[in-house]
Amino acid sequence: MKQSASMSRQLDPALVGPLPESPLEDSARMPMAAYGQRRPAAIGPILQAIQDAQNILVTAHARPDGDAVGSVLACGMMLEQLGKQVTMVFSDRVPLIYRWLPCAQSIQHLQRVQGDFDLAILLECDGIERTRLKGLDGRRLINIDHHTSGRNFAHLNWIDTDACAVAELVFTLACAAGVRITPEMATCLYMAVLTDTGSFCYEGTDAHTFSLAHELVRLGARPAPIAQDVYFSNPMSKMLLLGAALANLRRDGRIAWLWVTTSDMERSNAAEEDCEGIVNYAIGIAGVEVAVFLRELPDHRVRLSLRSKGAVNVAAVAEKLGGGGHENASGCTLPGPLPAALDAILLRLRTIF
Repeated sequence: MKQSASMSRQLDPALVGPLPESPLEDSARMPMAAYGQRRPAAIGPILQAIQDAQNILVTAHARPDGDAVGSVLACGMMLEQLGKQVTMVFSDRVPLIYRWLPCAQSIQHLQRVQGDFDLAILLECDGIERTRLKGLDGRRLINIDHHTSGRNFAHLNWIDTDACAVAELVFTLACAAGVRITPEMATCLYMAVLTDTGSFCYEGTDAHTFSLAHELVRLGARPAPIAQDVYFSNPMSKMLLLGAALANLRRDGRIAWLWVTTSDMERSNAAEEDCEGIVNYAIGIAGVEVAVFLRELPDHRVRLSLRSKGAVNVAAVAEKLGGGGHENASGCTLPGPLPAALDAILLRLRTIF
């Protein structure tokens, strides 16, 4: 992202205290009134840390989903408006279905971060290791998260499990910082909210969620094109992998599961990102309350994606197995082989029902 002199501004020190009158045009004033006044104790120190820094790194968890990608991009745009030098990094490539987003090409794909960063902002992480990035140890860190599995691992921590997505927290922070919410930022944030709420299907979606979506649309996000870019732009490899997974679909009462092997991945010429969303086909079955998608990794470990319609807190299940996430959408990785991992998760889920 290249910094524009006309867009650059310094953070007003007054913004770490009571919110001043906004000098922005009317299109940006309402969200500042609605969200800028939501000032948890964590926001002031975070704004102060941003003001004190010049070179800032922004990242999120490995295998980034829509919330991670959209929130990192919007956060980066916010920081540039504040006159900061910004570097956006993921340890994995941005999935194909999110590469159309504004400035997505500016996100770097690295395994190790280097440079004199004054500050690193980690979104949706329960620890440094969740990023899979080397070189973060010893740096000043800000942790912003909304998962129930969130931990206070950074110098400054803001964890709000009531937020529908980490994008909501980035939006709140941007409003409190007094930046202009551009159509590009609104697009990234709307996409993040859309995907992290399961297209507004997950438990916890309420009037507040739609109020946030309304604000983002009012600020320039276009719902129909965004949804089409996310849901109607899948590569052929994903469709072939989905076919392999559906051939393995099984059900036992209120539990359904499906899986793919490394051979399935190779035959489909599929990438990691092609596994995203496959579990939703199992949770979509009438009468099913919990669904599991298992993917065999090349090292024979097994990655699990869990979904719930609300009767079961799958985040609690995943946490007991070393993972985490949302109450209705979570994941973990188990030792292989695949049949053993399947037995382990089914044994745990069957005790619930």
